[in-house]
Amino acid sequence: MTDAGAILVASVVLDSAAGYAQTIRAGHHELGADEPRGAGGSDSGPSPFALLLSAVGACTAITLRMYAERKTWELGAMHVTLQLLRDGSDQRIEREIRLAAPLSDEQVARLAEIADKTPVTRVVREGVLISTRVLVGSHA
Repeated sequence: MTDAGAILVASVVLDSAAGYAQTIRAGHHELGADEPRGAGGSDSGPSPFALLLSAVGACTAITLRMYAERKTWELGAMHVTLQLLRDGSDQRIEREIRLAAPLSDEQVARLAEIADKTPVTRVVREGVLISTRVLVGSHA
C-alpha cells in the first residue's frame, strides 16, 4: 500500500463487525474507538476526535521530554489538556501544558515553541494527503 520511496512512520489496522465500535491494532498494542451513546455508539472507547487529541497530546509530552533531556532541564510532572472547539465552520485545538518544575521565562517560551513544532502538531496543522482504496470481498 506504500510507494517504493516512502518511509513508513506508523501503521494501524481497524476491524469493525457491527455498530460504531472499532478494534484498533497498532503494532502489538490493541485499543478501541467508538462514538458516545448520544451519537449512536455504545461508548466502548474514545471517539475518533478524542483519539486525534490524544495523538497530539502524547506527541507534545514526548517531544518536550526529549527536548528537556537534551538540555538537561527538569520538567517534573507534566499535565497536557487538549480541547477541540467548533464555532460554526471554524475549528481549533486548544492545548494547555502544565509543568511542575520551576522554569525560567526563557525556558517556558522555548518549550511553547517546541510544542508548536511537534511532528503530530505539524501534520494536523498543515494537513496531510489521504489516499483511499475500497476493496470488496473478504479481507482475511
